[in-house]
Formats: sequence, C-alpha cells, structure tokens
Amino acid sequence: MHEHRKDGGFLGQPAWLWSFGALLVGLALSVLAATLHHDALERSDRMRLDRLAERSFEAVDGQLQTCGLLVRAVQALFLASDNVTAAEFEAIYANLRPREQFPSLQAMAYAERSGRPSSDAEPDGREHYLTNLVAPRSGNEALVGLDVATQPANLAAARFARDADRPVMSAPFQLIQRTGMPGPNDGVTIRLPIFSAGAPPRDLAERRSREIGTLAASFRVSRLIADALPSETQERFRIRVIDVTDGGRALLFEQATQAAVPGAEATATRVQDTYVHDLAYGGRTWRIEAEPLPDADPATWLPALTFGIGVLASLLLASLAWSIAGTRSRALALASDMAAQYRQSEARFRALNELLPALVMLARADDTSLVYANQACRDRFGVGDDTGSIRLVDLVDDPALRDRIARLPGSPDGIINESAQLHGPEQLPFWATLSVSNIDLGDEAHLLAVANDITELRVLSEELSYQAKHDSLTSLYNRREFERRLDAAIASLDAGGPAWALLYMDLDQFKLINDTSGHYAGDQLLAQLANLLLGMLPEKAVVARLGGDEFAILVEGASESDAVALAERIRTDIDGYSFGWEQRNYTISASIGVVMLRGAGLSQRTLLAHADTACYMAKERGRNRVHLFSEEDSETTQRRSEMEWAGRIRQALSDGRFLLHFQELVPLWEGERSEGVHMEMLIRLRDEKGALVPPGAFIPAAERFGLMPAIDRWVVETTLANFSRLHPSGRPISLCAINLSGPTFEDAAFADFVLDAIERHGVSPRHLCFEITETAAVSNMARAVEFMQRLRAAGCKFSLDDFGSGMASFGYLKNLPVDFIKIDGSFIRNIETDPVSYSIVRAVTDIGHQLGLQVIGEWVADERARDLLRGLSVDYAQGFAVHKPEPALCFRDPPRA
Repeated sequence: MHEHRKDGGFLGQPAWLWSFGALLVGLALSVLAATLHHDALERSDRMRLDRLAERSFEAVDGQLQTCGLLVRAVQALFLASDNVTAAEFEAIYANLRPREQFPSLQAMAYAERSGRPSSDAEPDGREHYLTNLVAPRSGNEALVGLDVATQPANLAAARFARDADRPVMSAPFQLIQRTGMPGPNDGVTIRLPIFSAGAPPRDLAERRSREIGTLAASFRVSRLIADALPSETQERFRIRVIDVTDGGRALLFEQATQAAVPGAEATATRVQDTYVHDLAYGGRTWRIEAEPLPDADPATWLPALTFGIGVLASLLLASLAWSIAGTRSRALALASDMAAQYRQSEARFRALNELLPALVMLARADDTSLVYANQACRDRFGVGDDTGSIRLVDLVDDPALRDRIARLPGSPDGIINESAQLHGPEQLPFWATLSVSNIDLGDEAHLLAVANDITELRVLSEELSYQAKHDSLTSLYNRREFERRLDAAIASLDAGGPAWALLYMDLDQFKLINDTSGHYAGDQLLAQLANLLLGMLPEKAVVARLGGDEFAILVEGASESDAVALAERIRTDIDGYSFGWEQRNYTISASIGVVMLRGAGLSQRTLLAHADTACYMAKERGRNRVHLFSEEDSETTQRRSEMEWAGRIRQALSDGRFLLHFQELVPLWEGERSEGVHMEMLIRLRDEKGALVPPGAFIPAAERFGLMPAIDRWVVETTLANFSRLHPSGRPISLCAINLSGPTFEDAAFADFVLDAIERHGVSPRHLCFEITETAAVSNMARAVEFMQRLRAAGCKFSLDDFGSGMASFGYLKNLPVDFIKIDGSFIRNIETDPVSYSIVRAVTDIGHQLGLQVIGEWVADERARDLLRGLSVDYAQGFAVHKPEPALCFRDPPRA
C-alpha cells in the first residue's frame, strides 16, 4: 500500500504541474508574440505616415514652384516685345493652356505702372498699377482697369517682386472677380516685374527706375493646395495650411473633417503627433500641419489572431504534457527497446558521420577535450584516431571565441554559430563556419561542434568586394567608391567636422600616347602613375581613378595652402616623370584643379562640377599647372558664361535663328573678273530678342563644347539648299567658300554628308571650296589629308586658312592637297608699316605660286594695302576695303508664316 501511494503521488502531481507549466509558458509566449506583432504593425504604419507627410509637403512646394515658372513663361513675352498687345497676351495664354495644370488659376493680368489712379485723373505722387491686359477675359472682366494700389496685399507683392526681381507671392486677400460667387473667396497672386528694354537691371535703384509694369497670376489658394495634395494624404490626414509670415496666422486651407471610419475608436491610441512643415516661397511662409486621422486598418486583427493561435498551441502543448506525463508506464515498457535502438542509432550515427564532408567533433564539457572526431575532421586537422589529447578550444584562433566555448556549458544561450579561423597542430589557419552546442549523453554534458571549410568562399567574397570598390587597371578606388567617400566627407562637414580638400587631376596630351603607341601603352602609363601617386600622398588620403586619364584625391583636415602645396608637389613629380615605351620616351604633365570643402550644405554634384571647372581652368592657362577654384574667379565666370552660350546655341539651332552672311573675294587682276563671284559664307546668330550676335560671341563656346560640327552641318546644308539665292546680284557664283572647324573634318561621316547634300541639291562640286585652319590641319595631318582627298576626288576645292598664324612650316604645304592659301590677316593689317610682315606676305605668295596655289590676302582695310598686295602678285583680296559682309539673299526675304 505504501509503495502504491508513492507511485500515485509521483504520477498525479508532476503530471498536473507539467501540464499547467506548459500552459503558462505557452500563454506567455503568445502574449509576447502578439505584442511584438502589434508593435511591428504600428512601426510600419508610422513609417508610411512619415513618407506620406513628406511627399505631401514636397507636392505643395512643387506646385508653387511650377506656378512661378508659369509666370516666368509669360514674362518672356514682355522680354521679347516692347509693346505686348491684348491679342498677343491672349495668344500666349491660350498656347500655355495653364488651367489644364492649374484648375485653381483665376487669371493672368498685366498692370501698367502709372503716376495717377486713372488716365483722366490728376497725378497724386503715388505709385499706381492699372490693369490693362487680362486673360482669360471671360469671368475676369472686373479686373480690366483695376488699380493694384487699391489692394494692399497685391501692391506689397508687386513692390517686393520689383525690388527682388524674382517671383513674389502676395498675402491672402479677396479676389475682386469672385465677388458674389459661391465658394470661398480666397486668393493670392504670384507677381513678377516687367522692366523696360535693355540689359537686366543691375541694382535696386535701376530696378525701381526701369519698372514699367507688373505681371501677376491669381489663384484660389484653397483649390491650389487641394489640387497639389495627393489623394492618399486627404484620406490619412487632416490638413491645415496657415500663412505665418511675420508672425501672422491666416488660415489658407483646412481639409473638411473626415467621417469616422469603422474601428476608429479601437485605433485612436495609435494616432501620432501632428506633422508640421514651414514652406517658404515668394517672400511668404506657409505652415502646413498634417494631423493623422484614426485609421481602421484591417490588419489590426492580426495580433489577435497571433494570440489566438498561441493560445491554441498552448492548450495543445498542455495536453501533450499531460499525455506524456500520464504514459510513464508505457515509457518504461519501451525503455529497453529504445536503449537497443539508441545503441543501433549511435552506431549508424558514427558510420554516417565518418562519411560526412563536414567536420564533426564531440568534446567533454568540462575541459573540451575531444572524445570523437569524424574522418573529415581528422584529415583536415592532421590528427590520428587518438583525439583525446586535443582540446576543442585549442583548434580555435580567436581568444574571445575560445573563452565563449569554454563557458558554453553554463551559458543560457547554449549554442554558438559564427565564422571563425581554425587550425590543427602545426597547420596554417583556415576559415570555417563553426556551430557549437550543448548536448547531454547519458548523465555527462558534452559539446557538439560542426564546422564547414569556407576558405575559398571567403577569399572569393573578399575579391568580389575589392573589385566592386577598386579600378581593375590601377588598383585605386573606382568612381563609385570615390563618390561614396565624397558623400561621407560631406556628411562629416554637415556634422561639424574639419574641412576637406578635393584634387581633380587630368593628364595633358594623354591622347598622344594612345594614338602613337597604342592603348596598352596608355594603360601601362596609368598603372605606373597610380603607384607614383600612392607613394607621395598622405596615409589617410583617398585617391581614385574616375575614368580615362582622370584622377581624384580627397584629403581630410587640409587647409587651402596645404591643398595647393600637395597639388603642386604631385604636379612637379609627374612633370619630372619620364615614360618609356618601345624605344620612345614621353614626358608627362598634369593639370590639377583644387576645390576646398568647407561648411554644411554641399552636394556631390556641385563639388565635382567645381573640380572639373578648376581643372579646365588649369588646362586653359597653359596646362601643367594647379588652379584653385573660386566663385569670384573671372575665368570661372567666363566658362559659366560659355556654358550658358552652349545651351543658347543648341536652342538657336532648334529655333532656326542662325543665318548666313557673305563677303566677296575680289581678284586683284582684271582678267579674272569674268569668272563670276568668289565669296565666303559667314555665320551669324539672332538672339532671343532678335538682335544680331557676332560670331566672336558664340563661336568660342561652340568650339569648346563640341557644337561646331552641328553648326558646320547647318551651314553646308543651308548654303547648298539656297545656292542660287545667295548673291543678290544674280551673277553666277564661281566659288563659294565654307569654313570648317577641326572637329568637323575629323568626323568620319561628314564627308559622306557633304557628298549626299551636293547630290540632293544639284550643286556642282567645282563651285565649292572648304576652308580649314592651318592649326586644325597640322594637329591631325593624316585625318585632314584623308578628308580633303575624299572631297577633292569629287571636284571640291580646299583653302588653308590663317596661314602663318600657327606652327606650320612651308614644308606642310607639300603634303596638304589644297588649292588656295589665305595669309593670316595679322600680317596683312601691318603690311604698310611692318617690313617683316611685308616680307612674310611676299615669301608666302612666292612659295604658294611655285606650288601651283592661289594666294588670298584677308583683312584688307584700305586701297594702299590692296595696291601692295597687287604688287606682290597676290591673287585675291578680302576685307572691308573690298566688300563688307552682308546678308545672303535667301535671308533677306520676309519671314515665312
């Protein structure tokens, strides 16, 4: 009886305790899982709201910027015309179709500045702006004749816009044309001044004196804001927009309160704080407040579902524990069978482990000595079957990891999983993934360790990581990694860190090495220069090859003088470096631009543009030098002006604002006049206002930014298409000269273009003469000769322009297939006063005639110079004394509709 009660106590109470404990643990885990799930959903919702609020603020800002551009577009009409008519004003409004993009737009209006409130009133000494142009007229009749001075907010905006010469937005006020109409009568205007014709005003006094009127676009502000906001914003937020300029609080927009959504009460605790953003535009500051609305997210039931599943699992676990505890008798009956199966399983386990490629080890928990190691493990560590003398911790390199493995038997984690370096006795280390866990065998604690050799995989990963960051040719950082390092430097500056220096280096005449010795030689030079750079830079400097022969260096904590000194040292070392290749020696030089990184708010794009500009300035000043970037540098300003000209040239080509002039070349011998007109085509440009622009203003920019081939194609096509409508006299054209730039004849497709145009327009090639400069021809002699021979075979002629101005010698004339040489005008200009110039003209003429060429003298300014040239047997004269340039006949016709 006593033993029976003992068994019953053992079977009853422990079973209940195990079942109840399992239930409690399961419920606790269910609550934890549901809580974590709930928190994750709330974090996700908060992130969505953050992104939506930011997108909404940007949408309103973008809408205002676009409104300003609309007013700018209409302002361009006044810049192009001194007297804009109502029809023109209506026409540009109709062409822009602004209400398609801005339904909130009420009207575009122009008010003329006046000293009196109306035409029949006496002057009162005040400023008045009388509205005389309105579009559309329908619905805005009340604006015609309106004096802007009667609306203080509108007048303040007009004055502010005039003084600042930029778009200015008025304070909110009542729009006069909406008086008596339904809906909110809220309005703002965006204004720009209109100045009298001429260059842009330079200062405040000139802006005030030259203002002739003010241009405005009026909007319903509530509709403007509502149209800008994304639909999702109005579903998730209660939006309020307030004008807080100068401390005021004028309500501009308030979204109607959303109807309560099902489940809002249950989610009210998840409503976040209001998002606030101050938006500054046109002299006004709007404060946008976005208050999140309660959201009945259908996903909020998911944590409850998680908890329910956990409760169900807990009940099942409790039932399982009860069942296990209640089956002790059956367990005892099966114990012997399980022991036998265990011994068999152990044997199979050992046999299987012996075949596994993974390294499997079993060690005692107290001293980590090995009790078992499979065949792969014994082979990899170079140990025999007797593993008892080896400890698991002795196979691990990292001391910290060895300590963790030694403490693992008493650790609550009970498992280690990480990459580690392992090594056997007297062996080199190798990388492996190592998993160590506690395991009980009988009554004794052990450690089970499994490792997989990943040495090759790790080496491959490191190689791929290296290749992703480095240039394969020079082993320097590549452009992507350099831009990442530059972004990090900008971030450190934003956080108040020290200044940085950016050095941008470009090799001089690198193309010469590639062209003469091949690209492999150029690659070897770049690799050698990379090693040279690494040897002379500070240890923490970041150096990268950005592409081609361009390098960039980033130095932290460098002053302006330090940066320039470092750049000079680099330039000097490269200048003294001699590169040898296949019995040829090349001297190398570099142009370096230096940009200082100071203060917060910089951008990668701006810094790289400044560095490129500085490097360009170094090349422009003669190469092999250092240039420090400065916003006030006059040459930098000039380059920016040329960059602006590049855009204007592209637009002029698109708008058809180029035109042709011509200048006659007159024979100096009467017998040749019967041949017909000999003329040279000259390019001209009309600017946006219709004024004629001389070629000296835009040709340098076109050459610098690679636009001359496009211009030359236009000249050739236009000349050939109008060949019979070039000279106003109607006389036959004996020879028509067309200037070509160096990049144009280097274009392999240009010769085909010329031949195709000749065939399409039916012009005889013998009437065409193409002029190329001496410098361009000599710089690429092989390409020049090939190009000229191709067109001369078709019948065209060639003239060598500006002869004597460059580095060519008379010897080049024997190799260039030209028909004319044009003596540079600097010699002709001084022929009357400078004996040297006179001798040079005579020598060029004599040698040209000996080679069978005809000689042209340009810049002939008076009859005395013409007589001297005739005395030297020069064939043709060109200049103002002979004929002043005039528009070609085809450009004298009235503009076509």
